[in-house]
Amino acid sequence: MTDQAITDRPFTAASFQAYLNEGRLMGSRNRETGEVFVPPRPIDPQTHSADMEWVELSGRGTLAAFTSVYIGTTAMIDAGFDRTKPYVAGIVELAEGPRISAQLVGVDGKQPDIAWIGRPVRASFMERGEGDKRRSYLAFEMAA
Repeated sequence: MTDQAITDRPFTAASFQAYLNEGRLMGSRNRETGEVFVPPRPIDPQTHSADMEWVELSGRGTLAAFTSVYIGTTAMIDAGFDRTKPYVAGIVELAEGPRISAQLVGVDGKQPDIAWIGRPVRASFMERGEGDKRRSYLAFEMAA
């Protein structure tokens, strides 16, 4: 994909999802201040500047908080999670600064460990759904 194709996309949830479907974690950055937003925003809420650009993020960060979820959304129930198989939702502080929530994979939701907080994580992308409803979801896993 060319840089021109990146700049042609609007700063919308649909564009963010399109990037996830391509296996890319993207955010918007204020050209004046350098502040990065994930999910992307078309306007910086502090400065009210619309001078924004797309930026591809490293996908690296640290786990800031998490919880085991025993009663999830319909999508998570459809993915096989329930009261007997909880999933872990986490807040990740990305290396570029912003925080984002996503599923934490590769850990046991039945045996959460406070020692996970502060550990390095990296982005991964999971596909769910069938046919036209198939899409990628952002997740994080513990980094080695």
